[in-house]
Amino acid sequence: MAMKINETLPSPQELKAEYPLSDELKEQKSTRDQEIRRVFEGKSDKFVVIIGPCSADNEDAVCEYVNRLSRVNEKVSEKLILIPRIYTNKPRTTGEGYKGMLHQPAPDKAPDLYAGIIAIRKMHLRAMKESGLTGADEMLYPENRSYLDDILSYEAIGARSVENQQHRLTASSMDIPVGMKNPTSGDLSVMLNSVVAAQHGHRFIYRNLDVTTEGNELAHAILRGGVDKYGTSIPNYHYEDCVRLLQLYEEKELKNPAAVIDVNHSNSNKAYKEQIRIVSEVLHSRRMNKGLKKLIKGVMVESYLIEGRQNISENMIYGKSITDPCIGWEDTEKLILNIAEEC
Repeated sequence: MAMKINETLPSPQELKAEYPLSDELKEQKSTRDQEIRRVFEGKSDKFVVIIGPCSADNEDAVCEYVNRLSRVNEKVSEKLILIPRIYTNKPRTTGEGYKGMLHQPAPDKAPDLYAGIIAIRKMHLRAMKESGLTGADEMLYPENRSYLDDILSYEAIGARSVENQQHRLTASSMDIPVGMKNPTSGDLSVMLNSVVAAQHGHRFIYRNLDVTTEGNELAHAILRGGVDKYGTSIPNYHYEDCVRLLQLYEEKELKNPAAVIDVNHSNSNKAYKEQIRIVSEVLHSRRMNKGLKKLIKGVMVESYLIEGRQNISENMIYGKSITDPCIGWEDTEKLILNIAEEC
């Protein structure tokens, strides 16, 4: 066989029993989920800021970041909902490179998926307990989300996964907002087809089970820019792009029309400092158009303790990204406070 079995992993039920969500944390998540849901249902005018490291590569650094975020949240909670990015799975275009904490709990060590699923659950639980905030993650592997589905308050489906049938159908089972990114081509119709699929119920195979889902009415679009056939980044956060998305939403007659703008990736061409300017432009577009103010529910920002990025080595800088470059903490705090003032 070309596939070798390395180890049998515990089931999600077994892992949850070993690292359970306390009654206090369950109540905390329920409260947060309802607050976030109201935004995506159009019942709350609060603005969502999904913000944090490109990849959650170190538990201590991530939790320090989330704790800092919690203190800022206290200052802006009347206008904003801060959702920390705690991304434990990373897509790799060629399959090479760091694939996230689930694969490698220690970035400079060999993959260990058994230790990885334990590490990501413990990190999310610790972040919740210490900060009072519930987080977001990317659903890179649909079968793996069951290890965290009782913890997360937001999930995103990436540009490389959004056309995949299993991702779309699994999203239809969620009871939290799930953002469907436009594919790397930038094709908005592909993204909206994914939203349609996620909002409807389906019957399919999931983790060796025959399952039926009811559909997720909180599935929505994430604009993250695209690339042309020459690999040149083409942003789609501009006013005209957002108006076009609004028109497409109206044609589809989907439930709870909503969009989040990812201000990094192809929207910034990974020029991470540009995220600050792009957020300002998005907020300006919302002020200029009542339809866009209703449609655009939030932004997604890549941020960490130390700005920039670094390669994996024996002497890595604590709190600095090892994947895409991020803005640092000083810029992060200023950005959040500015968003609160402008909303």
